[in-house]
Amino acid sequence: MNNIFDSHSHYADHAFDEDRYELLDILPEKGVRYAMLASSDLRDTEENAILAEKYSYLYAAAGIHPEYAGDMPENWLDVIREKAVNCRRVKAIGECGLDRHYEDYSAEAQEKVFTAQLELARELDMPVIVHTRDAWEDTMRLLKKYRPRGVVHCFSGSAEIAAEVLKLGMYIGFTGVITFSNAKKAVRALETVPADRLLLETDCPYMAPVPLRGKRCDSSMIRYTAEKAAEIKNIPVQELLDITCRNALELYGIEEEV
Repeated sequence: MNNIFDSHSHYADHAFDEDRYELLDILPEKGVRYAMLASSDLRDTEENAILAEKYSYLYAAAGIHPEYAGDMPENWLDVIREKAVNCRRVKAIGECGLDRHYEDYSAEAQEKVFTAQLELARELDMPVIVHTRDAWEDTMRLLKKYRPRGVVHCFSGSAEIAAEVLKLGMYIGFTGVITFSNAKKAVRALETVPADRLLLETDCPYMAPVPLRGKRCDSSMIRYTAEKAAEIKNIPVQELLDITCRNALELYGIEEEV
């Protein structure tokens, strides 16, 4: 397999501290043509911009994950804006969104920080990478209000919610979760997503697909997700990889390298 575009990865994560550069050096040999580095906080935003400058196949996003929304310095948005404007390899805002899975996350802070990033994406005409967990109603309310370009990543919603996202013109990203035996809802949603609105991602180091579930994930493992997605969509695996690569290039405004 080749022409892999991992549309959502976290190589600044501490899980890669021991062998980050050794791994990134060899991923292109495993068919990985591009990868997008999603950010969770200001440290990630800085580190991802550096990694994207070092490796020609990497691109970065600048943003604040909802988990960290309640613990940002006052100038956080200025930092995100500066990276988005001045770093040529920063191509998106995110990941940003809402996460109500844990009670100690501040819903008010999350909505404030998510809204600010949606407004910034509109100001800069950049796509957003959206995270949502146990917060579909509020997430969709804000997406319908701001109507950003972008992707709802690691999609876990229903086919009905997928239809709402698609009506907004957004892409939908699927991880190795679709290979899990209990992922019936995600599989049903994937069945309804047109190929030209589909992205594949690892969310590495998380979400390793079957048969590697429980291991540290990396972009080369997307092959198993692609195999499952291709089976669901009833198209050849390489054709699906080619389509999802084109989709990601279009979303992030990246000129294809030849």
